Amino acid sequence: MIPLVKPYITPSEELMPEIEKILYSGYIAEGEAAWKFEEEFQKFIDNPNTLVVQSGTAALHLALLSLNVGTGDEVISTPMTAEPTNTTIAFTGAKVVWGDVDSNTGLLDSKSVREKITERTKAIMLVHYAGMVCDMDEFNKISEETGIPVIEDSAHCLGGKYNGKVIGSNSQYTCFSFQAIKQMTTVDGGAIAFKNPDEVEPARKLRWFGLDKKVSRLQNDITRAGYKYGINNITGIIGQVQLRHAQEVINKYISNGKYYDEALKGIPGVTLVPYYKNTEPSYWLYTLKVENRDDFCKMMEEAGVLASPLHHRSDTHSVFNESRCELPAMEEWYKNFVHIPCGWWVDEETRERIVEIIKKGW
Repeated sequence: MIPLVKPYITPSEELMPEIEKILYSGYIAEGEAAWKFEEEFQKFIDNPNTLVVQSGTAALHLALLSLNVGTGDEVISTPMTAEPTNTTIAFTGAKVVWGDVDSNTGLLDSKSVREKITERTKAIMLVHYAGMVCDMDEFNKISEETGIPVIEDSAHCLGGKYNGKVIGSNSQYTCFSFQAIKQMTTVDGGAIAFKNPDEVEPARKLRWFGLDKKVSRLQNDITRAGYKYGINNITGIIGQVQLRHAQEVINKYISNGKYYDEALKGIPGVTLVPYYKNTEPSYWLYTLKVENRDDFCKMMEEAGVLASPLHHRSDTHSVFNESRCELPAMEEWYKNFVHIPCGWWVDEETRERIVEIIKKGW
């Protein structure tokens, strides 16, 4: 079975000696290896105002904490995402307000967001779902006009671009995930990139209980309780080694995605997803719309290829009962979208085979 997702792990002869050095160094907690990875990731996304953390969830939480989001506040978000995007909002005490999606792309619709803004709106949480970049021209306008900050959940979109620049410095906050199945994994991990450098140090303290690691623990004074969101040196060294190969791996996703963009045109029952102006997807998942999705997935599975919508829409979870509302475009999108394998393990022969299977019909 050709999988839909699969972690890329650097060959053992390169990775394992580096891990061994750290394991037996006598210092495996957060230290030089973790900080070195942080520095190298800052260069990768071209934003020095970036902190590496335990998970993408931790990154989202730090963004919300930086805005002091809490009970009585509202955060406009999308139901088309993995669960942590919205459960993170929920555990701040704020209310999730669902924006509808663009039925053509599945991404948060800027027009719907404008309609949902109230005096309680504290942030807009958008998601570059499946590696597709949201309509940032419009979201930038909304943020500039209203003063409401945007949090870009880029867990799926490492290497995606807006205005020719890699995602990571456009909005007030951009959050990444290095969880097991992402384009680059550190087994688990994440990062938060800030536009305003003044917000980095307060968040750095929140990453480590509220303590300032630059000051002796015996002389520290916690002014705001924080969390254990830092990474350790094992994660750091894995990140360093993985990052050496990250662009090459991402390029394989992009190459396969662009191939599908052309090869799947005009096939009966298939509708390709358009990309917004000034954006370049990183194709973590290749997304398309198909008629009779269940039959399509069954046909693909019988041919040895996994195809699936993968994510359950967030607005149906009981924890969000208070936020339920009509989302007609989401209803339309959710019936037909599906993902097919697009990652580094899909070689030219495999992607050609996948296209031929689809052309035969279902």
